[in-house]
Amino acid sequence: MAGVPRFFRVRQSYPRPKVSDISQRVHEQLRAAQVDRRIAPGKTVAITAGSRGVANISTIIKGCADFVKSINAIPVIIPAMGSHGGATAEGQRGVLASYGITEQTMGCEIRSSMEVVELVRAAEGFPIYFDRNARQADCVLVVNRVKPHTRFSGPIESGLMKMMLIGLGKQRGAEVYHRAIMNYSFDQIVRLVARTVIEQCNVVGGLAILENAYEETADIVGIAPEQIETREAELLTRVKQLVPKLPFDHAEVLIVNELGKNISGSGMDTNVIGRKYNDRAAAETETPKIHNIYVRSLTEATHGNASGIGIAEFCHRRVVEQIDSTITRMNCVTAGHAAAAMLPLDYPTDLAALEVAFNQAGLHSTESVPAMWIPNTLHISEVECSEGLWNQARENSQLEILSEPTQLQYNSTNDLVNRF
Repeated sequence: MAGVPRFFRVRQSYPRPKVSDISQRVHEQLRAAQVDRRIAPGKTVAITAGSRGVANISTIIKGCADFVKSINAIPVIIPAMGSHGGATAEGQRGVLASYGITEQTMGCEIRSSMEVVELVRAAEGFPIYFDRNARQADCVLVVNRVKPHTRFSGPIESGLMKMMLIGLGKQRGAEVYHRAIMNYSFDQIVRLVARTVIEQCNVVGGLAILENAYEETADIVGIAPEQIETREAELLTRVKQLVPKLPFDHAEVLIVNELGKNISGSGMDTNVIGRKYNDRAAAETETPKIHNIYVRSLTEATHGNASGIGIAEFCHRRVVEQIDSTITRMNCVTAGHAAAAMLPLDYPTDLAALEVAFNQAGLHSTESVPAMWIPNTLHISEVECSEGLWNQARENSQLEILSEPTQLQYNSTNDLVNRF
């Protein structure tokens, strides 16, 4: 049986554009997009707030609310997160609170409800739903991060358009649209629904958030409603140059400290681990190619939602104990991705799991098995790598080697002593 190899640490360097004054940038971009000219004094403005772990999100949403107040209009915050938060109004309010978004911190009302209205029935045969509270507001300001989607590829992936599709569609809309995507393309559905929302729900603008590989706000861009579709595609191209990547294109084992919805919609970002199109292996044109993934824990902020755990082959038993199966299953079934909730093989200790995972590495000797260890798929500027990757690391001018290979350490219960 193969043992567990020694590991060394490397540091990666990424482009690092960063907004220095978040609130000021929010105000500048909303004015640049002429959002203020589309809002009459005294009118209510529904501001969308999602469930992803977006950097500086409370400051950004507060900036939007303050901007609306500055033009003598009334901001209201709408949780726009599909079926997240257990698909309940209080659950979604709680998700926002965990990000520091409350009525007290924002200085305005939060209207949380799972009720929707049907805007129209699409020619493709499905209803287009929209959050009832947002519909009752005088106008809507759509706020969201633009980033690559974890399951779909195209000019439009995850961003303002998807917020109008899934986020504001709530649980009923999310379920219908994910079913429709089985018959039509994601691109077709997202464009159809977003165009309908913009036309019928008085969308006064969009605020797109871009992040760098260090989970920092790289830019904030205000967009006029009629330009959202074209500008979002341009911003996605820009963002793809900033997203983090693992330092090596192949590993037999990937150790992931934590999985969670605040890390990625799929728990682990499939654009990072190379499983965007197949839960079990990278597509032919996709990298990296990871043989086995071992997950050690869920994040506290995911509130038991283990959506994406089905992508891993192995996990620590604590992961199973941390799972809220009701929330997890609701999220995965609504998304049309039931396999994302399926449980991997679980083990009582890290050592027990790693011995099995490394034994699956074929005919490699212990010291030659390529493996990586990361905190999560958001934070990979520093990565622990097995000694089998030592020569490649030394030859890569983009990597800084921070330590020599050393044996992993375990505590009294045979769990890893964390290196992060």
